[in-house]
Amino acid sequence: MMSIFFNAYNKFLYLWVINWGLINFYAMAKLNEADNTTTINLISLGTDIIGDIRSAGDIRIDGTLTGNLITKGKVVIGPTGKIKGEIECKNSEISGVIEGKITVNQLLNLKASSKIVGDIVTAKLSIEPGAVFTGHCSMKDGENPNAGIPEKPKEAEKH
Repeated sequence: MMSIFFNAYNKFLYLWVINWGLINFYAMAKLNEADNTTTINLISLGTDIIGDIRSAGDIRIDGTLTGNLITKGKVVIGPTGKIKGEIECKNSEISGVIEGKITVNQLLNLKASSKIVGDIVTAKLSIEPGAVFTGHCSMKDGENPNAGIPEKPKEAEKH
């Protein structure tokens, strides 16, 4: 009698675990699909990357990147972060060091501890007292990305 009870109970547990596992797997898959655009990538302190990075999501750098960074999301450079290369992104908050050109489609926020040696192209710029910037800054229209970029001078026509 007891063995029949345990067999029925085991089957119940087995079915419950299988169903619960499938439900959880399905829910996690749906969650990952929804979070694809809000993924936050992290390069932590002590990590050095040599090469280019392309990402669809946000990225935070507390380590070092020697190369270009292109993302459709937000770039956060922490106080220990350093980039030597070009950056293209939607928004950015800088507390670390950048050596190279940075192009931001919307808002670039330079914190007091930030240091940029290179050119800036952005639609909106916020600079806290104490931030260091050496280079040229071009303000562009958010809808027209080339609006603030000066054209190269045309050579004089020879007759």
